[in-house]
Amino acid sequence: MDFTFTDEQEAIHDVARKLFETRATPERLTEIEAGDVRFDAELWQELAGSDLLGIALPESVGGNGGSLLDLSIVLAEVGWSVAPVPVYASLLLGADTIARHGDADQVTQWLTGVGDGSRILTAALSEPGGGATVDTTSTRATSDGTGWRISGAKELVPAAQIAHAVVVPALLDDGDVAFFVVPTDAAGVSITPVATTNGEPHADIDLADVAVAADQRIGATTSGRELLRDLVIRAQLGLAAVQIGVTDRALQLAAQYTTQREQFGRPIGSFQAVQQRLADAFIDVESIRWTTFHAAWLYSEGRDAEREAAIAKYWAAEAGPRVVASAQQVHGGMGIDVTYPLHRYFLWGKTYELSLGSAPHQLAELGHGLVGAHA
Repeated sequence: MDFTFTDEQEAIHDVARKLFETRATPERLTEIEAGDVRFDAELWQELAGSDLLGIALPESVGGNGGSLLDLSIVLAEVGWSVAPVPVYASLLLGADTIARHGDADQVTQWLTGVGDGSRILTAALSEPGGGATVDTTSTRATSDGTGWRISGAKELVPAAQIAHAVVVPALLDDGDVAFFVVPTDAAGVSITPVATTNGEPHADIDLADVAVAADQRIGATTSGRELLRDLVIRAQLGLAAVQIGVTDRALQLAAQYTTQREQFGRPIGSFQAVQQRLADAFIDVESIRWTTFHAAWLYSEGRDAEREAAIAKYWAAEAGPRVVASAQQVHGGMGIDVTYPLHRYFLWGKTYELSLGSAPHQLAELGHGLVGAHA
């Protein structure tokens, strides 16, 4: 199987890499992190100007109709520069969900403005004490005759404090799940920013009898369980794609440092123990890269990728922290200096270890699937 990128995908990679290298510098990151929210509005507009925010949007709203694999390439570059932009939240969780499951009117209503950077979207998957599954969803939606009333709580919603609308899964009275697009300024919506390990903007959302119109429900003709399964698959792949960039750049920083840092009259990279540690890290990075791109390719080809997404997320969760820890340790004391770029990669690597399921969680899900398939 050939995973060589097409010319168009190579162009996406090159444009994103050049833009992030130029704009998401360590100095700029320090400046942004001194503010209230880790979000670079200027960089966001430059992404829009480079057509990167329209990468997976429908052509009807100014996008180029790209695939999940195309979007994964951009997400890997976000991780490579630990860039302060909500590509994962807005394009994958929010816009891609509406594009796949909304009707033409909903696509026009909610996705117009996403490509030019004037509208930011997200989705609320996690709840207090539970994960992103039907069985753990306690947020409820009740019909009021003409529309719906939603009550419940969501936690750690990516970019919620800067988003204009959020996709909310909610449990119906019949036990199924429905998806609603809820403006963040709607009456009854309360957003509370929370501190995160890597400083990325996340917030808890409280929904107190929020009124939504009937046309704010997306995917009404499809099982909500299938919609949620689809969103979790794409979310796991998005997180794993970011982890590709995080670990790849951390390994690059480690290789550069060990080449230049001398001890006992020679570069520490010439020591066998250091070489072995970085070789192991290289294998881990490649494991994340190819399991993720394989799963994204399968999904983009319209094939089932649930198992492969769990495998990719396993490697992102298991190998990702190992890579950033190795990079930090070969740096010695420099590795924990917050004025040196590496510390951000360590924090991001740890964040994506646990988001949407740790490595043991992914193994348990994979094991359950194998048992179920042969029961």
